[in-house]
Amino acid sequence: MAAPSSLASSNMSRLAVSRSRAAAFAPGTPAPQQLRLGCSRRRAQRIVAMAGSGKFFVGGNWKCNGTKDSVSKLVSELNAATLESDVVTFVAPSTTGSLQTRRWLDHSLPDVVVAPPFIYIDQVKNSLTDRIELSAQNVWVGKGGAYTGEISAEQLVDIGCKWVILGHSERRNIIGEDDDFIGKKAAYALSQNVKVIACIGELLEEREAGKTFDVCFRQMKAYADNITNWTDVVIAYEPVWAIGTGKVASPEQAQEVHAAIRDWLKTNVSPDVASSIRIIYGGSVNAGNCADLAKKEDIDGFLVGGASLKGPDFATIVNSVTSKKVAA
Repeated sequence: MAAPSSLASSNMSRLAVSRSRAAAFAPGTPAPQQLRLGCSRRRAQRIVAMAGSGKFFVGGNWKCNGTKDSVSKLVSELNAATLESDVVTFVAPSTTGSLQTRRWLDHSLPDVVVAPPFIYIDQVKNSLTDRIELSAQNVWVGKGGAYTGEISAEQLVDIGCKWVILGHSERRNIIGEDDDFIGKKAAYALSQNVKVIACIGELLEEREAGKTFDVCFRQMKAYADNITNWTDVVIAYEPVWAIGTGKVASPEQAQEVHAAIRDWLKTNVSPDVASSIRIIYGGSVNAGNCADLAKKEDIDGFLVGGASLKGPDFATIVNSVTSKKVAA
């Protein structure tokens, strides 16, 4: 597998320009109107639903929030919510169209996933609609054993959890998990048939230094060095400076990074993976900004934090898929 430095010269040229632009953007500040992003220009004349060939994917990460009462209330709101029928929905409470045109015509029932805190999994499983599957927010790097406080992939499967969030910035920057450890956790989870939300993203100082792509590509490489089958992987780009801060990457900023990640996958993994994988955005996504973000071709959904604690707001974000109809 090629390293990031082996990117084709055409991609390097494009990404070099992107880096200089990324450094100039202040977090949450819209990109200049005259900005022409390479990926958007290249596909501007196509009818587009989304760049990834899978379904729209929305995740709600409750993080370390919730009580039995609040979980019960949120589950009731989710059970009552009307969600678009062609959306893959991922909720994470805390602890056939032409490939060329990318038109998404899959209207099958959505896969809906929730990841409660470990201590609330049974409560959620016993009260949430059968339409929604279970997930976890973390998992151990290998088979269980003498690892106090950890949960193994085998245990997740045993209780019916089919997804796990890995590589979240709070695990990286607060707990201290490094790239290689996260990559190995992802590989082991996948080997046990647990699907992975693989998070990446840069710190504020890294964006301001123009290192957004360097950081994201380094984190992607750690996944790629360990993962052999990407079928059950969703990539979540979450700029750390936008998580829980109220600051949001502009649609142009987010699209630029998503397109660059897809290009990296095309060169370093395979064109098929780059074409099919879903790359979702996370970072203060809410009911008010989701529609504009969803319109961007390479944004295939969202990983939502605070807004996912409010059932109606989360439903609005899920239904932002209706904004992803036609990009002329």
